[in-house]
Amino acid sequence: MVRAEAADSPRSTFRLLVDRNFGLLTWGKFFSTTAVWVHGVVAAIAIYSATGSALAVGLITAVQFGPQLLTPLSGKWADHGDVKRQILLGRLVCATGAGGAALVYAFGNLQGWSVAWAILACSCLVGIGFVIGGPAMQAVTPALVTREELPAAMTLNTAPMTAARLVGPALGAFIVTVSGPVAGFACATFGHILCIAAVLLIKIPPRQIPAEEVDYRVRAALRHVWTDRPLLYLLIAIATVGFASEPTITLAPALAEELGGGSELVGALTFSFGVGALVGIGILAVFTRRLSTEVFVGSGLAVMVLGALLTAVSTIVVSALVGFGVIGVGFSLAVTAIGTGIQLRIPPYLRGRIMALWLLAFTGTRPAGALLTGFTADLTTARFAVAAMAVIPLLALVLCRPRSLRRPAPNPAPSYNVSN
Repeated sequence: MVRAEAADSPRSTFRLLVDRNFGLLTWGKFFSTTAVWVHGVVAAIAIYSATGSALAVGLITAVQFGPQLLTPLSGKWADHGDVKRQILLGRLVCATGAGGAALVYAFGNLQGWSVAWAILACSCLVGIGFVIGGPAMQAVTPALVTREELPAAMTLNTAPMTAARLVGPALGAFIVTVSGPVAGFACATFGHILCIAAVLLIKIPPRQIPAEEVDYRVRAALRHVWTDRPLLYLLIAIATVGFASEPTITLAPALAEELGGGSELVGALTFSFGVGALVGIGILAVFTRRLSTEVFVGSGLAVMVLGALLTAVSTIVVSALVGFGVIGVGFSLAVTAIGTGIQLRIPPYLRGRIMALWLLAFTGTRPAGALLTGFTADLTTARFAVAAMAVIPLLALVLCRPRSLRRPAPNPAPSYNVSN
């Protein structure tokens, strides 16, 4: 339920960022998401050092994203349980996974694949923690802001993920270089603990539930999505964004090699994507009250297509860097606008389950995107694979025309009573 605050004008982005409730939630997301990126980089370095196997490193993504299949069940819990407790439990499980990796590496006295399997098990625990708390973290945002503040709030909701993608890998690699994997895993653990501390201080308004009997089955959310076609289109769009953005990591090494660069260029390409994503957040902060959400959805998808095509025709490093940056801009615009559009359409009693579908669509397509574009690059070239990647958001752009997304919801929202 969006917080009622009719007497007050919408708060600015800065006021939201320093708000005790919404601001602390935003900072908590940043600490926790940064911790996940730190853990991923440290785990990759530690496992490769122990095994020398790229396959073992690839398994990190598999074990972290594999539990995402259980996200709809977590969303069901968020709709009729204690969302604050659920967020805290999820982050506690993440902290246990990261802390366990630190203890295993420090005191396990393991070698080779024994180290790898132990760290992979801890990484899986981190993934389970995100499954437990992820839908609740997404669903609680509208309860802390007014409906008019929701577009700005969703921009800030995306900012921690983008900033963490820039800070986390660099921080993890630096800590391992200076102090080793144990310190890196400990840093990841501390990030989750900071998130727990922030969430403990947040006061979440009382839950509002429909006056009539509510169907809390996952099937009810799926049925609602099917009957609300704009909502279905938005979920398809976020799936395409996840699919089309993952190759910016997968194809970076091959593209750098084609351009005559090495590991430094790989880092520069991924950094350029992150900088572009930050630029996209800045654009949203300036224009969020001037342009409609539907326009931003189409604009984000179109900019991603443009960036992919620019990268595909690049024969020099500078244009490839610009192309990756443009993809990052479109990524931020699309993810934030799609999330806002979904939050504005769904009734509160379905928010946890539908935001769980949002997370599943966004993260579940990433492995498929990485495998398909990597396979395409092996058969052809990295630049051709980037061009092929542009087809997916282009199809979503055709589907998500502003007029298609402005259709009214099929059923009015039910009446509500305040529940403790």
